Amino acid sequence: MGIIRKLLLTLILGAVSVTACYSAEIHGRSSTQFMFFNNELLERRQVLLAEYLRLGITSIDKEGKFNIYGYGRLNQDLNAGEGGGGRLYYLYGDYRDLFDKIDFRLGRQFVNMAAGSAIIDGAQVTLKNVGPVAFTVMGGRDVIFGETGELGNSGNTALGLAANLVGFQKTDLELSWFRKWDQGDIARDHLGAAFKQYLFNSIRLYGNTRFDLATESFNEVQAGVKYFPMTNLIFTAEWFQSYPTFDYTSIYSVFAVDRYQEGIFRVDYNFNEMVSANVGYNRQLYDEGAAADVYHVGIAVRPIEHLKLGAEYDKRKGYYGDADGVIADVSYELNKDAELSGGINYDVYQRDSLTNDEIARRYWLGGKYKITKNMAVSGRIQNDVNVHFKENVSGRLAFDYDF
Repeated sequence: MGIIRKLLLTLILGAVSVTACYSAEIHGRSSTQFMFFNNELLERRQVLLAEYLRLGITSIDKEGKFNIYGYGRLNQDLNAGEGGGGRLYYLYGDYRDLFDKIDFRLGRQFVNMAAGSAIIDGAQVTLKNVGPVAFTVMGGRDVIFGETGELGNSGNTALGLAANLVGFQKTDLELSWFRKWDQGDIARDHLGAAFKQYLFNSIRLYGNTRFDLATESFNEVQAGVKYFPMTNLIFTAEWFQSYPTFDYTSIYSVFAVDRYQEGIFRVDYNFNEMVSANVGYNRQLYDEGAAADVYHVGIAVRPIEHLKLGAEYDKRKGYYGDADGVIADVSYELNKDAELSGGINYDVYQRDSLTNDEIARRYWLGGKYKITKNMAVSGRIQNDVNVHFKENVSGRLAFDYDF
C-alpha cells in the first residue's frame, strides 16, 4: 500500500511539474450532496453530507499521451456525532501509445474482464498493434469497501490476463483468466469469454460466459440476439443462466445453491417522436422444475413538447407467489433550465399460498434547475410504504459544478 501511495504521489508531482511546460487541462465535476435515509444495516437514521469529486488532468505532455484521472468521496454523518469518512474509488495515471504498442495504467483503478472485475491498487498493461490480438495483464491489491471504510489487507490481491481480437469492425471477442487471493489463499479462479458480432447491418449477436475452475461449473452464461429491421424497431431474444459461487475462503461456499435460468423476449417500437412502447415476456426456471412467467408492457407518451408521461406494468405468476406491479412517472420542462418530475411504484404480491396479498408503494417527487452552463441543483424525495414500513422517507439534494 505504501508503494502505491508513493507511486501515485510521483505521478501527481510529475503532472504538476510538466504543467509548467505544457498547458495541461483540468476538468471534472464537483457534486455536493445532502442525503437522509434509514440504514437497515446500521439500524439507525442517517443524515449525510457528502462531497463527490471527479477529476481529469489531460494534455499533460506535449503529445497528449499521459493523463491522470481520479474520483472519490468525503462524507460526514450529521446524525452520528462521529468523524467523517471517505472513499477513493480511483486515482491513476494513464499513458497511451508507448512505442505505439503499449498502454498502461498505474494506481487505483477499476479493471473489468469477462472472467471477473475488481478495484485494484496496481497496474494494467496492454500490448497492442502486434497483430489481430491485443494482450492485457493487470494485478495489484484487491480493494474491498466496507460500511465504514476499506477492508482487507496486503494478502488480498487480484491478477488477470486477457486476449482481445482487434481490427475487425463488426466482431469483438475476449478470452480472459481472473484470480483473487484472500490473505494468500485462492478465493476466486475464473475463465471468461465475451463475444459480439454484427450481421447484415441489422442483427447483433452477443454472449458472455464465466467458468469457475474450483467447482468446474459455469456460474454465469448469457447469449442473445438483437434484430433491428428499422431504426425505430428492435426485437430482443436472450437466455441467461446463473449458478452463484462464493469466495472459496468464505463460510458460504459450503452451502448448496440452486441454478437459475431465464429466457427473455422483448419488442421496442417508436411510433413517432410522441409515442413509444415495449412489450416483453420472461420465462424463469428454477431447480426441481419450479418456474414462473413474467409479462411486461410499457409506454411513453409526449403529448406536448415539454411533457413526458411513462407507465409500465408487470405481471408475474408461478414460483414463489404471484405479483402485479405498476410504475408511472411524469416529467415536465418548465423552461430550458428547469424540470419537475414525479412518479409512483405500486406492487401487489403474494409470497406463497398461505399468505394474503401484500402491497408495496413508493411515491417520489424530484426536480432539477440549471443555474448556469456549468452549475445545477437537483433533488428527490420519496416515501416507501410496505409490510415493513408505514412510512420511510428518504431524500437527496445535490449541487453540481462542472469545471
